[in-house]
Amino acid sequence: MDISVCVADEEYEAWRQVRMAVVPGERCDTLAELRDQDSAERLLVLASVDGTVVGSGLADRSESGGSGFVAPRVLPQHRRRGVGSALLRSLAAHVTSLGLPKVRAHVDDLESAQFAERFGFVESDRQIEQVRALGQERAPSALPGGVEVIALEERPDMWAACFDTFGLEVLADFAVFEPLQVTAEQWATTWAGDPMFLALSDGEVIGCAGLFRDTDRVHRAENALTAVRRDWRGRGIASHLKRRTLLWAADQGLTEVYTWTQARNASMLRLNQHLGYVTGQTSLTFTRQLPL
Repeated sequence: MDISVCVADEEYEAWRQVRMAVVPGERCDTLAELRDQDSAERLLVLASVDGTVVGSGLADRSESGGSGFVAPRVLPQHRRRGVGSALLRSLAAHVTSLGLPKVRAHVDDLESAQFAERFGFVESDRQIEQVRALGQERAPSALPGGVEVIALEERPDMWAACFDTFGLEVLADFAVFEPLQVTAEQWATTWAGDPMFLALSDGEVIGCAGLFRDTDRVHRAENALTAVRRDWRGRGIASHLKRRTLLWAADQGLTEVYTWTQARNASMLRLNQHLGYVTGQTSLTFTRQLPL
């Protein structure tokens, strides 16, 4: 078995194929998006046996402070042969080299949970998938006085500009087990959907919602960040913005939208249920101290 770092485009594409085979229910970043996320701290690898790709892995600094993130993935027909263990050790060693004291990973099934527990990982958080079938969507309700909604493409400068006045606050309110540590550059380059709808008051961003379209399964999309500034919550802005995304998606011919929400974010889970989302699977976050 050989574990090699992804360098060429065809290696990145092979990585994507493993990711889509192992996690078919979620959108996979495009080749261009993967390239845009390249950094000295981010590692993408392929696991091969006799020249055949059997698995892939990702290691990076986590957006949750003080930890790294790993994602070893093995094609189903090649499991229980030591590939996952070799990938995990390689990825964890990379996170250790970054000087981080702990590492986390997402687990979506019992077999993966048992694998993680054998290596000393313990559950630290949960996310709930919610799925919405699209049909004849109704228009969103009226907005509070003084609030307007624009598409980000009308004012593309506004997203980066609102990091200090909007982004830092809504990121701090994520119902996660560790505070998020997102830089202004990460906010500007990876957090805005396409489309992204912005709610404005007095020229300032007070809310947002959008979608990330799945380029491999073109009938569906994943919800991007839906958030409202604290002083504007409870006035129907989140519901309005989310209905706009559903209406836009239906008009584009999409048939499904899905989202992942932290299990402790009861208000967003309720809003999604109110808008017709149904509960799908649960993703567990497992964490352990380093070195492995």
